[in-house]
Amino acid sequence: MRVAFVHGACVRDGSWWWHRAAAALEERGIGSVAPALPSCGEGDRPAGPRGPGLAEDVASVRAVLTEDDEPTVVVAHSYGGIVAAEAAVGVETVQHLVFVSSYLPEAGESLSTFGDGTPPPFLDFDPDGGTFGARPELFAETFAQDCSPDITHAAATRLVRQTLAVTQQPVRAAAWHDLPTTYVLCTKDRGTPAAAQRRFSRRADTPSRWKRVTTRSCRSRRASPTSSRACRDPVPGVGRRNEHDRRLPPVGSVEIRGIEPLTPALQMWISRPGPAACRGRKRSVLRRG
Repeated sequence: MRVAFVHGACVRDGSWWWHRAAAALEERGIGSVAPALPSCGEGDRPAGPRGPGLAEDVASVRAVLTEDDEPTVVVAHSYGGIVAAEAAVGVETVQHLVFVSSYLPEAGESLSTFGDGTPPPFLDFDPDGGTFGARPELFAETFAQDCSPDITHAAATRLVRQTLAVTQQPVRAAAWHDLPTTYVLCTKDRGTPAAAQRRFSRRADTPSRWKRVTTRSCRSRRASPTSSRACRDPVPGVGRRNEHDRRLPPVGSVEIRGIEPLTPALQMWISRPGPAACRGRKRSVLRRG
């Protein structure tokens, strides 16, 4: 089993954004990869009017998902959910999709589908230059409001301009209709409002080949598998494709409240059966987009 992490918009170096989750999983013998997104300048062409867009991002992620036959859980955040939804279509090795505070598109939908026509104040759009990016002066309070100074500084050095066209380019298919899917709703996210996340989570709650899951909560201060007996105990059948596979997350939607690290929750859901909801506290160290 491995995990493929797909980062959000307007940043580079996906492995850094997920490094705490990757380290926690590595301790349990679960490897991970973080595909590059060319529209963020992670390739041989710069972002811009003629720069790479959604199609190139999808191709990059899909190439990683199909490079070997190891069973894979795809974990995507924010714009990464747009990419992952199409990239995972028909890939036999993908066992589960996890969308963290992410967009969950239907075929034909794009980033612009989910906006109200008003540009978010924390993003800067340059139509003439064909790019957009996070406003550096608003980055910390919007995306790293609960991070340590060193993490905030390191994150800020990884901000980039992204090809503007990706906001209008629709996905051609949505893998979450045909795969077990978990949506992680982060109530303290200042980039993607909780109300929007709840709309996406309702889509994930009724995947076409899985019955709706009744959620279970662990009311600890931390989203940790050792924080309470409720978190430690397996939930039989939740998130397993069969009785022999005990490493898949629960199907449906889960909700994270507050500002403790998300890493232990991902570690729990991916490495063993866990509760279908964990009302712990979440940190935005791993979030962007």
